[in-house]
Amino acid sequence: MTAGRVARRWVHLVLGGALLMPFYLLASVALPLLVAGADPLRHLGWQFAAFAGALPLAALAALLFPLLRPLEVAAVRALCAVPAERLADGPAGSWAARRRSALWFTAHLLAGGIVSGMTLAAPPAAVVLLAAPFGVDVPRPGWPRYADGWAAPPAGLALLALLLGTAWGAGALLARCAPALLGPTTADRLAAAERRAAELAARNRLARELHDAVGHALSAVTLQAGAARRVLDTDPEFARQALAAIEDTTREAVAELDTVLGLLRAEDDTVPVGPTAPAPTLDALETLLDRTRAAGVQVTAELSGDRAGVPPMVSREAYRIVQEGLSNALRHAGPVPVTVRLRVEEGELTLDLRERRLRLRRAAGRRQRVPAQAGPRRRAGPGGAAGGAQRFAAVPGRGAGTGRPARRRRVP
Repeated sequence: MTAGRVARRWVHLVLGGALLMPFYLLASVALPLLVAGADPLRHLGWQFAAFAGALPLAALAALLFPLLRPLEVAAVRALCAVPAERLADGPAGSWAARRRSALWFTAHLLAGGIVSGMTLAAPPAAVVLLAAPFGVDVPRPGWPRYADGWAAPPAGLALLALLLGTAWGAGALLARCAPALLGPTTADRLAAAERRAAELAARNRLARELHDAVGHALSAVTLQAGAARRVLDTDPEFARQALAAIEDTTREAVAELDTVLGLLRAEDDTVPVGPTAPAPTLDALETLLDRTRAAGVQVTAELSGDRAGVPPMVSREAYRIVQEGLSNALRHAGPVPVTVRLRVEEGELTLDLRERRLRLRRAAGRRQRVPAQAGPRRRAGPGGAAGGAQRFAAVPGRGAGTGRPARRRRVP
């Protein structure tokens, strides 16, 4: 162990002694009130009694104030050379964590009080013992006679060695106990895993939103631009219509992109979030179908029921499922007829999306094998059948129809 590490741990122990002083003074005031004749200011025995009474007060403070744990963790990381990953972050939330923090705080103040007292008393006494053979006249009340002879210097050196050994041993013991007492508890690990899962779920949700919104727009724009290029000289009117459709598609894509970026900015409370466009719902389904038809795809829609009564979350997810299905048809199946069936009745939403060569079960999360000529193989991403299955699973309600062409969800 290096001298620098020992010195830092010594500072950590002295800090514990300083933290002990308010509790020691409180115990010194309370002790004469509780015990007749107690005088911690003049008698050494009562001083030790006040020292012992201060430790339960320190433990009680650690139990009642969870913020003591992050303060102690910061001190241990800086002064005790304990790896940061072995210590917990944040206040002690559970009572198990509070009890461990209280035990650590008490041990820190106990060791710190002992080492601090020795640090104040041992060096002056050692200097007196080292100077005793040279006739230095210093008061030594109650000292034994050998303190005036040549036996005094070894005694002074032994006193300094005792101080160094005590500081080294107490510092090493505290550093060894820190991961067990200040490390994460089972509840802390569970909370961290839940936070990590929530962060991953939020990232996946934003990735799906970007994939569905921007992917569909790019697929439609690509087909429309290609069609306009081929007939630009022979059918200028169709080319103008295609360019107008491209303009509308990109405008809506920018609005949806602004919505998703608003969700990203909302993750950071320090960044002001301006107004964003609302996420599309089933009310905008006709616009989506018209935009897909403008890209050259024959879309047959069979829509029934009151879509306005569908809960907003279910309506948004159903819209995204249809949007991703149409995007996949544009990218992989080519301009083949597509049928979209949506029915809302008696609290049940039924959605079915089909095309001639590729059958998509968006909510069920299943898809049949695509023929080789239907389109190139693409890299797995946040969309596709897996993305549809995740969207379906996120919708509240009861699902039914496993393995059937359509997927139903009963919603509140």
